Amino acid sequence: MLLKSKNVQGRRNLEFSTLDEIVADAEKLVATSDTKTLGNWSLSHLLGHLAMTFNSSIDGFDMKAPLFIRLIVPFFKKAALRQKMSPGINLPKNVVADAFPDFGTPQAALEQLRKAVARTKFEKMEATHPAFGKMTNDDWVKL
Repeated sequence: MLLKSKNVQGRRNLEFSTLDEIVADAEKLVATSDTKTLGNWSLSHLLGHLAMTFNSSIDGFDMKAPLFIRLIVPFFKKAALRQKMSPGINLPKNVVADAFPDFGTPQAALEQLRKAVARTKFEKMEATHPAFGKMTNDDWVKL
């Protein structure tokens, strides 16, 4: 049974100024043998999600949110880019496997994250977000 991750206690308070800081934090988590996740996803899945998101922000996404979400969510984009992401977003089951790819091990997922972040230094992240719609490179960095 899945946890209601909105209610999980003990989360770390994360704030990053650069994408490289995300990679550095991920490296520490992978290097620590007792790293535990608090929600429904393994460290490998979480790092895979970040890698997939960075790559898709350049290449484009294969999925779109349902029409009613695409019509409503863009009105909240500016607020979402200013605030921290809230935990516990429920995705449709058919989206989960693509959104949280499993690279097998945290080390393999970390390598994919490193490659994805390296791409952002030379390629613009300007793909359309599945729910928010049109995004600039700066929007993606904030998100």
